[in-house]
Amino acid sequence: MTKTAIVYSPKYLHHKTGPQHPEVPSRLRVIMRELNKSGILENENCSLVEPESATNTDLELIHDISYIQQIKQVCDCGGGLLDREDTVVSPKSYEVARLAAGGAVKAVDLVMTKHYTNGFAFVRPPGHHAGPDYPMGFCVFNNVAVAAAHLLEKFSLDRILILDIDAHHGNGTQEIFYKSNKVLYISLHEDPSEFPLTGFANEVGKNKGEGYTVNVPFPYGTNDKIYLKAFNEIVTPIINQYKPQFILLSTGFDNHYTDPIGNMNLSTRSYTTIFDTTLKAATKFCQGKLVAVLEGGYNLRFLGKMASTVTAKMANIPYTIKDKPHCTNLKSQKKGENAINQVKKIQSQFWNIN
Repeated sequence: MTKTAIVYSPKYLHHKTGPQHPEVPSRLRVIMRELNKSGILENENCSLVEPESATNTDLELIHDISYIQQIKQVCDCGGGLLDREDTVVSPKSYEVARLAAGGAVKAVDLVMTKHYTNGFAFVRPPGHHAGPDYPMGFCVFNNVAVAAAHLLEKFSLDRILILDIDAHHGNGTQEIFYKSNKVLYISLHEDPSEFPLTGFANEVGKNKGEGYTVNVPFPYGTNDKIYLKAFNEIVTPIINQYKPQFILLSTGFDNHYTDPIGNMNLSTRSYTTIFDTTLKAATKFCQGKLVAVLEGGYNLRFLGKMASTVTAKMANIPYTIKDKPHCTNLKSQKKGENAINQVKKIQSQFWNIN
């Protein structure tokens, strides 16, 4: 069995957002270029897999029919701005967005049917800000949420972990599963006070879903030390208690200190550590079943290298880059430690966290 499926299509480049927009086709170009240049794509542990469009059945598991139709109508009319801010579509974006959600579904299907141990869906547009009936933050359909809902519906799983490591809170993903006890949503992200105004530590889920939402908001400028401290002291113990049947990684590379949109100071070290730890958890609890889905990440100089680093980790292929960790000031470090303590206090109602 080949270890890692790399799900990608050149059709993802047909989603056009304009020359000044951060979420551009070149994001995927630099990733695929580095995967080729590094030899990762040629390694026997990896295979490049063509995605298929998400079915109406899958999209309608989480999105309103009227919303899906609205996206189609806007694109059929030439595209434009979907919201008041920055979610732009072009004539082909509806089909590309369906293909993005379908790419995530394809990856989980390949892993569930044991054709691959794990997979990375390199898709665009990204998805975790999109809600049941609204676009947001460059996102049209919520790719990772569609994949999770597909796992619930098709394979009757009841313990799915969505770990969101994008710099920004995945408000759409949280909303979709906020009342569910079948999906544990854990998000580590920068202070959401400016955007997207959700993802505070006291948002823990509702009704049956109470305790199944874990938010770890960090102050701007947080570096590897504080981020990984939170991961080790909050996220890892919860994952060990939850014992997921499948792990979905909503993977944004915009926490990196070079990112033009994110406000964090992480280096590649945080990403390699998180993937290493999460892959071990997948091996321990769910026969390695893990799929990463691309979200943000907008520095074209580092994006390809970071994506290749974690893909190589998934496929057990040697690959390293030079990336010096950043320091943070004492004030930010203290704020970060206070944030960790606040999350621990809140989540200790639901999980055993020391």
